[in-house]
Amino acid sequence: MDYHIKDKSLADQGRLRIEWASREMPVIKLIRQRFAKEKPLKGVRISACLHITTETANLALTLKEGGADLVLCASNPLSTQDDAAAALVEYGLPTFAIKGEDNQTYYKHIISALEHKPQLTVDDGADLVSTAHREKTQLLTNIIGGTEETTTGIIRLRNMADEGKLRYPIIAVNDARTKHFFDNRYGTGQSTIDGITRATNILWAGKNVVVCGYGWCGRGIARRAQGMGALVIITEVNPVPALEAAMDGYQVMPLIETAKVGDIFITATGDINVIDKAHFSQMKDGAILANSGHFNVEINIPALEKLAKAKRQMRPFVEEYALADGRRLYLLGEGRLINLAAAEGHPASVMDMSFANQALCLEYLVKNKGMLQPKVYPVPEEIDNEVGRLKLQAMNIAIDTLTKEQKKYLESWEEGT
Repeated sequence: MDYHIKDKSLADQGRLRIEWASREMPVIKLIRQRFAKEKPLKGVRISACLHITTETANLALTLKEGGADLVLCASNPLSTQDDAAAALVEYGLPTFAIKGEDNQTYYKHIISALEHKPQLTVDDGADLVSTAHREKTQLLTNIIGGTEETTTGIIRLRNMADEGKLRYPIIAVNDARTKHFFDNRYGTGQSTIDGITRATNILWAGKNVVVCGYGWCGRGIARRAQGMGALVIITEVNPVPALEAAMDGYQVMPLIETAKVGDIFITATGDINVIDKAHFSQMKDGAILANSGHFNVEINIPALEKLAKAKRQMRPFVEEYALADGRRLYLLGEGRLINLAAAEGHPASVMDMSFANQALCLEYLVKNKGMLQPKVYPVPEEIDNEVGRLKLQAMNIAIDTLTKEQKKYLESWEEGT
């Protein structure tokens, strides 16, 4: 078996952590039990470009139980948990991922995953899909479909589809209600605060925290920072979420104005150069910069490098940039996903729902082979509802059902006041 990981001797440690994560992933466990019996993915080759974590390992084991022939690679150079990668190899799953790998190795690992000649792809950021469309076009005719985990990836894939470049169907797992309402809000919110805290050991209470972007991730980050006692300021380019942020009780102002007062800046937009040279020039001494978006482009790091007269590493995942006027700015995790660079990513409980969507959507793609056009599709409503139902069942929560009379009323138009 071909693989490339840091240290195979970490496997035992990884197994224990994967087992621990599985305690909080009851939905995936239920799906794995069914997959083991039915083998809906039997013989299907899958290449998965995901954060190689203990939660991802539980998805991988579920797909394997379903009969899939699976290869994994990392979707971010700093997000890999090396013990989880080692355990995956011990489980018989070829894995190409090393925490801290350089850009060249990162893409080499993606190519290794594509050499598996996948029939299904699982992506987190669309690097696997875009690489296949650029460098491995001969593989595209045999790909049934794929899934995408992130907002950033879906933006890229929809742009590909709009330009007529996307060659096979993709299901936007990120847009499932049981994904972005929970994973993006509760998962990103908690894990971003966790990553920054681990990297810096700061006290949040009393800090001015600037959250760039008020999507589901930004909402979650803002709420948790507020809960820690921070004064939260929101920056936005869209009037509707900006209005929502104001009505949620946050200050809303342009980023250039926040630059003068912010202690901690957190990006969660999915766009490039959100924090730029003009903002760096206004920031006060000691400001901390962190990114919670998928790629390390939201903070203009090349501009920061040019402004700095010196740079040094103060702590793991904390780099100090000394500017010519004596101010110091601190960049966390190389501007990459701070929750995975400096911490363990989302809690297993929310990844349970995200990965349940992944598993069921892959099954759906196989069942509907040849019936879908090369475009980005929403998660089928029945899958989204099933994930919600299974999660409630696992939490021992019961809900009401509509009566026949109520169903009939909702399906009619005749009755009024």
